[in-house]
Amino acid sequence: MEKHNFVTIADLSKEKLMYLLEMAQEFEKHPNRELLKGKVIATLFFEPSTRTQLSFQTAANRLGARVIGFSDAKTSSTTKGETLKDTILMVSNYADVITMRHFIEGAAIYASEVAPVPIVNAGDGAHEHPSQCLLDLYSIYKTQGTLENLNIYLVGDLKYGRTVHSLITAMRHFNPTFHFIAPKELAMPQEYKLYCQQHNIKYVEHEDFNEDVIAGADILYMTRVQKERFSDLMEYERVKNVYILKREMLSKAKENMKIMHPLPRVNEIAYDVDDDPHAYYIQQAQNGLYAREAIFCHCLGITLDDVKNDKTVIE
Repeated sequence: MEKHNFVTIADLSKEKLMYLLEMAQEFEKHPNRELLKGKVIATLFFEPSTRTQLSFQTAANRLGARVIGFSDAKTSSTTKGETLKDTILMVSNYADVITMRHFIEGAAIYASEVAPVPIVNAGDGAHEHPSQCLLDLYSIYKTQGTLENLNIYLVGDLKYGRTVHSLITAMRHFNPTFHFIAPKELAMPQEYKLYCQQHNIKYVEHEDFNEDVIAGADILYMTRVQKERFSDLMEYERVKNVYILKREMLSKAKENMKIMHPLPRVNEIAYDVDDDPHAYYIQQAQNGLYAREAIFCHCLGITLDDVKNDKTVIE
């Protein structure tokens, strides 16, 4: 069986993305299986995580695999000076797949170059978050019935937000129109605007955030201003509460519009939005389980046909 890394969404064709979404759909129907029985999944989290780490671990457990790893780099030999290369090579002795979150951009790609087993990127600095991107695509597809020709509004921390950077890359196949809503300090980096221009992706930039600006959205993607990415805490204090989505701002929203958020949220979505029919961020997080089950199977060479014909389903 051919094994694959899952380190960047940029490597995946339109056909492969739709293939993985169909696989996620199969796992939503039947999440509990034994497709990975006898396999060991390592989760190495050099940076804090709740949803990503737990959903990867749950995905492995629901597929019958065993999970090893750490959730705090302070408990690993990196505190003794062990290099990332040596950590990856050592863990490769014990695991069939390594899932890794790291604070350094490009760490997952580097790990994939030295590891003899597949690497899954669970987020590297402010660079990419491809598994979040896949669950985002699945959430958009489920709620809109298509990925084609959508108006996607990205709000908040567009400078450091690796989830929005990955989403732009993946949506290049589907003719979106992006609206970037951010203060100047957190605007979409020039490299991603150039990427949009190179791939004929339409985008509009805004600094205002109100019911009129967001009235045309199919997807309203909120993001947290990430305190941990700021070297200047004064700058963080200036921008942390610039954009807060309140329920009254949804008065002109399209009926099909869904609010997404990679979570955790701080203040950027008021709690009275949670009960609004447009809110989808909790279901979005649940979709991460199915997307990550698909990622593990993809990495280990298990095909969509294998999943569809699987006799190990546990009801």
